[in-house]
Amino acid sequence: MKKSILMITMAAAAMLISSCASKKDLVACQEENKALQANYTETKEQLAAAKTRVASLEQQLAQQEKATNALQVSLDKSLSNASQNNVSIEKLVDQINESNQYIRHLVEVKSKSDSLNMVLTNNLTRSLSKEELKEVDVQVLKGVVYISLADNMLYKSGSYEINDRASETLSKIAKIIKDYKDYDVLIEGNTDDVPIKRENIRNNWDLSCLRASSVVQALQNQYGVDPKRLTAGGRGEYNPLQPNTTEVGKQRNRRTQIIITPKLDEFMDLIGQAPEE
Repeated sequence: MKKSILMITMAAAAMLISSCASKKDLVACQEENKALQANYTETKEQLAAAKTRVASLEQQLAQQEKATNALQVSLDKSLSNASQNNVSIEKLVDQINESNQYIRHLVEVKSKSDSLNMVLTNNLTRSLSKEELKEVDVQVLKGVVYISLADNMLYKSGSYEINDRASETLSKIAKIIKDYKDYDVLIEGNTDDVPIKRENIRNNWDLSCLRASSVVQALQNQYGVDPKRLTAGGRGEYNPLQPNTTEVGKQRNRRTQIIITPKLDEFMDLIGQAPEE
């Protein structure tokens, strides 16, 4: 009897041990399967991305081939036209060299003009006093010298008549203009947007033009500037430096500009020297 019980107990223990071992194996298999599944999903995503990249590269290659074909057609057409027109390589080279010489000539002219403008500007600013420089702005923009003078320095209030205080400043500017005889001079009047109320002046167009004309006549009659070099013009209120919403902005906009430029006929002559295409 005792022997039978012992055998049953041992059998039960063996079954329990076997059951535990099987459960561990199952868990291990499940974990391995989960890892394989994750690896499969990642590999599948990488494959899809690779396919997309391949499709994109194939599309780019097709576009490149299309562009290459178009370039080849254009090149063939150009060579054919050159052959039909009997244009030799030597002639093309000569045309290129001639164009390069013209470009170098333009660069030299511009460099010379810029140097002269800087000298002109330096001479002018050195001749003006500190007080005058507070009301006179001198700049070089794109090869052109701009001298901007405030209206309260030049004119009597609400008028186009030049006041006595402006005489000394205008005389210095006139001397610079006379020293540089190869330059033309444009006098340009500008106003703010406040309407003028004078019986003999219709609007700000009139006022700006009259003020420019006053400066031109002063340069000619009082300081001996050649009138053939002078041009008077007005832009009214339509060329503001700042918005006319503040008193400071209006004050900046009420100005007369003396614009000094190389003679136009010299540039026209230069254009006439351009090589033929």
